[in-house]
Amino acid sequence: MSEFDWWQAGDATPELGVVCTPAQHFAARTPWDRNRTLWGGFFLRTPAGSIFFAGDSGWAPHFAEVNQRLGAPDLALIPIGAYEPRWFMEAVHMNPAEAVRAHIAVGARRSIGMHFGTFQLTDEAIEAPLHELAAARTAAGLGDEDFSVLGFGETRLIGLH
Repeated sequence: MSEFDWWQAGDATPELGVVCTPAQHFAARTPWDRNRTLWGGFFLRTPAGSIFFAGDSGWAPHFAEVNQRLGAPDLALIPIGAYEPRWFMEAVHMNPAEAVRAHIAVGARRSIGMHFGTFQLTDEAIEAPLHELAAARTAAGLGDEDFSVLGFGETRLIGLH
C-alpha cells in the first residue's frame, strides 16, 4: 500500500500510471485530527485511455487544475448525490449542476455520475440526483452520451479512445 500527496504520481503496474488529485472534503480519523489529512481522487493513465475518479468532493477550482496539469480525461467518474441541505453539504458534496460544471472544467470526453442512490443519506429525494442531472445537462447543452449514470448493477463497455 502507498500513500500519495496531491499531484504525486506512481505506477500501479507497468501499464497503469496513477496520479493523486485533490478533492474538497473534510477529513478526520479521530476527534483530534480534523482536516489534518488530505482527501483525494485519482487520475489513471492506461493503454486504453485516461480515467479521472473525482472521489468524494465538493465543487472547487481543482477540477480545472486537473485538466491543466494532466490533460482532459477520456472518462470521468463524478459524484452527483448527497447534497442537501446546501448550507451544510456544499463544501463536501456537489449537486448535479456542480457536477456538470466539474465535467466541463475537467474537460472530460464522457462522464458517469456516482455517489448517489444507494441509501437515503441526506435531505434530497433518493431519485433527485437523476432528475437534476438531466436538467443540468440540458441547461449546459450536453446529452446523455456526455454525462450519464449507470443503473444499479449495470456494466457497460466504454471505448475510451
